[in-house]
This record gives sequence, C-alpha cells and structure tokens, in this order.
Amino acid sequence: MHTPIAVTLKLDEGKLGAQEFQRVAAKAGLIRELRVRREEALDNFGKPGRDPHELGDVLTKIVEQSGWGPHLKMASLESDWASVVGEVNARHSRVASYVDGVLTIAADSPSWTQQLTAIAPMLTETLRERLGGLRIDEVRVTGPQTHGRGVRMMKYVQRNTRRPRG
Repeated sequence: MHTPIAVTLKLDEGKLGAQEFQRVAAKAGLIRELRVRREEALDNFGKPGRDPHELGDVLTKIVEQSGWGPHLKMASLESDWASVVGEVNARHSRVASYVDGVLTIAADSPSWTQQLTAIAPMLTETLRERLGGLRIDEVRVTGPQTHGRGVRMMKYVQRNTRRPRG
C-alpha cells in the first residue's frame, strides 16, 4: 500500500486547501488589476497628459543618441532635392554622398557639372540653412567620366607596350 503524499512530504492536510486557495486568489487579484489598468488606459486615451507629441520627443531622443541624425537629414535632402536646386537641375543631378562636411553631387554630364559648380556657393548656404545642425563645409560637383574603365585600360596598355619595328 502507498503512503499518502501529504504524509511523505510531511504536509499539514488541513492547511493544503488554504494554501491552494491563496495562490488562486492572488492570481485572480492580478488579473483583476490588469483589467482595471486596461480600462483606465482606454478611458484616458487622448486626454491631457497623454499628448501624442511626447512620442515625437522620444523618437527625437532616440535619433540623437543613436547618431542617425545626419543619415536622416541626408535622406530628407535626397527626397526633396528638386526644392533645393530646382526641378530642371534635379532631373540632371543627385546627392551622391556626404563625408566629413563635404557634400558631393553627381551630375549627368560635363555641362550639368559646370552648371551646378557655378551655383555651388549658393547651394552651400542654402543647405546649411535647410540641414541645420549638419556641418556643410563644401559642396563638390562631379560629372561622368569621359571614358569607361575598359577604354582607359586599353589606352594604358597601348602607351606602355612597345611594338618591335622591323
């Protein structure tokens, strides 16, 4: 015959029911508290002290602490490029890179490179205003190369190999 578990574990059978009831009652109390909190949150939604602008403050702090600020400003500049340089110039150029205060603009052709280079000083001032807090020391404009890598390599080989005369 098996010994009852209460005897084996030396438990007081009179207290077992009360202990189990306390555990169930505590869980029920926690569930009730969570339900009350959820109802209060729904009732307070949109009331003063719970303004949505506070979320923006949190996001701003995250951006500042993570170092994403310059990347977000450059993304904003790329998406709004036409309002900075004008629609026509924007169709023939794009923001290429930003490194250590130097903003590089890639132009479609040598003539567009010349056009944008002429307005680079004005662009520098405009960009400093628009991208407040982002250091803009110089605006460089680059154009396409006149020859691709293959043509340059072929010319290099031709210049540096001598053909025997004879």
